[in-house]
Amino acid sequence: MRRIFHDLKILILTNLWLVPVIAGLVGALFYFVAPPPPMHARLATGSEGGGYHALGVRLQAELALQGFTLELVPSSGSEDNLSKLTAGEVELALVQSGQELTLDDEQRDKIFGLGVMYREPLWLFLANEVKFERLADLMQLRLAIGSQGSGTQAVTAALFAANRIEPAQYPTQWQQLGGRRAADELVAGNLDAAFFIGPAENVLLQHLAAEPTIHLAGLRRIDAYLARLPYLSQLQVGEGMLDLAHNVPSSDIATLGPVATLAAGEGFHPSLTPLILEAAKTVLKNGSLLDPAGSYPARPPLSLPILNEAEYYYAKGLPILQRYLPFRIASLADRYIILAIPLLVLLFPLFKAIGPIYQWRIRARIYRWYKYLREIDQQLYKGDLPNDLSAEIARLEKLEDELARVEVPLSYSNELYQLHMHLRYMIERLQALKQRQLSTGA
Repeated sequence: MRRIFHDLKILILTNLWLVPVIAGLVGALFYFVAPPPPMHARLATGSEGGGYHALGVRLQAELALQGFTLELVPSSGSEDNLSKLTAGEVELALVQSGQELTLDDEQRDKIFGLGVMYREPLWLFLANEVKFERLADLMQLRLAIGSQGSGTQAVTAALFAANRIEPAQYPTQWQQLGGRRAADELVAGNLDAAFFIGPAENVLLQHLAAEPTIHLAGLRRIDAYLARLPYLSQLQVGEGMLDLAHNVPSSDIATLGPVATLAAGEGFHPSLTPLILEAAKTVLKNGSLLDPAGSYPARPPLSLPILNEAEYYYAKGLPILQRYLPFRIASLADRYIILAIPLLVLLFPLFKAIGPIYQWRIRARIYRWYKYLREIDQQLYKGDLPNDLSAEIARLEKLEDELARVEVPLSYSNELYQLHMHLRYMIERLQALKQRQLSTGA
């Protein structure tokens, strides 16, 4: 065992030149590798109590399990969310499909779609005495069309525009109200009708569905609207789907709605994409009253460019390392592996050279002594040796003492012993020559 450690020590000492080379390559690896993604992001969610905020709270809790902090930033609605995203105030935002069409090309190039979270039905609640067939029937009613800048108002405005009802034609009794305020006014009898947008499970919608003084109406001419507003989708709401106890709606109806889309801005780190989408998948895995389980997240609308990382996620799922390791560790390992491959390509020939270099270094420790023997041998051949050989013999004997202190691995001992034999042979040869010189001189 002691001999093994001795040989290992020699191996290390003879290859110390690799230390600065490997240190330089490893230093380059750490220098050029991209920094890890931040474990914090801001999400614009709309007002508290809305569907966007409810989803944001669930995402926040799920991401916290991975050590990721999601900061929820309230806003006045989808339009405000989009504005905050393009201005760089947040890295993520929940926006209503179709809102991106209001941006110019330069602004749209700054945002990317990560995925559709769920469908957002448009709900029209009416007082029981109100009869409704078409949107034009609402012209003479006290109607809440959604608050200023909200997604509800954006959709209702698009529907009215499709019916050639322009803002200038809006009756004075139409009000820019939405959410809880519009619901309270409708229940109190101060409104005849009100539009709302949100998932069927929304607390406010459930409250309205249970109100006996109002009822839910469906929309007609769905295909005509879809042809003009392709960012909307059709939703079938079965009898009793919204509230089974109160049988709301009282019969099967159809409605329209955009989709809630998670969008990212320029400040969003693309490597966070699988983490965010996987959290959304977990949160949305059970589906909803209108969305089947496992349907979302889904690919974002075509009107938004999609990140390559999101494209990979929808095609293949999580990156391999993130399937088995926590995100922070997997992300770090993934970044270093990318640069470690060319590093290993460079190190392979270096390590391959260790064997031949090691052999050369060990044999050099032995063979360098042969130059003295070679010099004497050539002098003997040419007859150039001095008459007094004592000095040469003394030098070789001194070399023999030094050679006794030379350490080589056990596998090279035979070459060392051969050198001992050759050195002794040369000493004896000179001693014999000296003896003859003395005899001749005598």
